[in-house]
Order: sequence, then structure tokens, then C-alpha cells
Amino acid sequence: MHIAIVGNIGAGKTTLTQMLGEYYKWEVMYEAVEGNPYLADFYQDMGRWAFNLQIFFLNSRFAQVQKIRATTYSTIIQDRTIYEDAYIFARNLHESGVMTDRDYQTYQLLFDSIIRSVSQPDLLIYLKADIPKLVSQIKKRGRDFEAEISLEYLSALNNYYNDFVASYDHGKIIEIDVNEMDFAANPDDFQSIITRLNKELFYV
Repeated sequence: MHIAIVGNIGAGKTTLTQMLGEYYKWEVMYEAVEGNPYLADFYQDMGRWAFNLQIFFLNSRFAQVQKIRATTYSTIIQDRTIYEDAYIFARNLHESGVMTDRDYQTYQLLFDSIIRSVSQPDLLIYLKADIPKLVSQIKKRGRDFEAEISLEYLSALNNYYNDFVASYDHGKIIEIDVNEMDFAANPDDFQSIITRLNKELFYV
């Protein structure tokens, strides 16, 4: 089984991915943030590095998909999906004028070729968070390069996430509103997520 957690920057995807992996003894695949050669540069100069960053993420995500397909683990949980790269991040960069038409068309051609050999996750878990929650979480983890992220950028991504979730037709999706949650520190909040997943996955 392939489960993936989706959501905006700072929604808590990586933390929840780790916690669910430990709780259910699932294999975990994280987003390639550490060691990404373009991420810090991108937040300094989005126009210059947008295409490079998106190609790096697309390749990284496709490599994960190939590992998932070849794995012997019964269940894998993934931090962010290949769909988000194209339908949210690259789309936002293009429609906001940061990524040129030429670069976006090249990106889309590559994505369209790749996606033909990608199997969709069995379940998506969408972590819905408003801007104040995202900003609070981003500040809390203290990544220097994320200090450059603007409220406008986060807000635009949230709008694209809402569109993505509303139109997603590749498989099952459940939405978890995390605005009033602190599942990393509050066991009751984490248990409420476990209860929802148990009902969805195991009918208990």
C-alpha cells in the first residue's frame, strides 16, 4: 500500500510522516529538502532558479516512485507527491510569472512523459492549514532559507492546494484540518488522526 501526505510548506507533513511510520511500522520516504542544491538559491532569486528547482524535485519524486514500485515493504508512507510538484508548485510559479512560458512548457513535457509510468497512491492525507498556522510552523523549525518565504507565496500555494484537493481523481483522499492541532506535542490530537486512518484503512 502506498500512502502519501500532502500539504503546504509548514503544514506538518514530515513530522506526521515520521510519526505514522513509527506508529504503524511503515517504510518512510521523505522529501529531498536536505542536500537540495537549489532550494536556498530559489528563495533568494525565484526567477533564476525556479526551473532548476522544479526539475530537481521532479527527478527526486520520480526516483521515489520507482523505489515504491520495487519495494518489498507492505506499506510505504511518502512525504509529498509528484502531483504537487506539477499541479501546485510549478503551476504557481508559471501563473505568477516567475517561471517563463518556455521553461514551464519544457517542464510539462517532461512531467507528462514521466506520469504515464506512475501509479497513484492508494490514499492521500491532506493537511489543511491556514496562513498563520503555516507561518508559525515555519518559524518554529527555523530553516534559514525559509525566512525568505512571503505570505503571498504561501497564500497562492494554499489556493492551488484547495483546487488540487477539490479536483483530485487519482484515488482516495482524506482531509485533516490541522489549524487547531499540535499532533507532535498533543497525544490526543495524534490519536484523532490514528482513529480516522484506522476507519479508512482497516474499517475499525
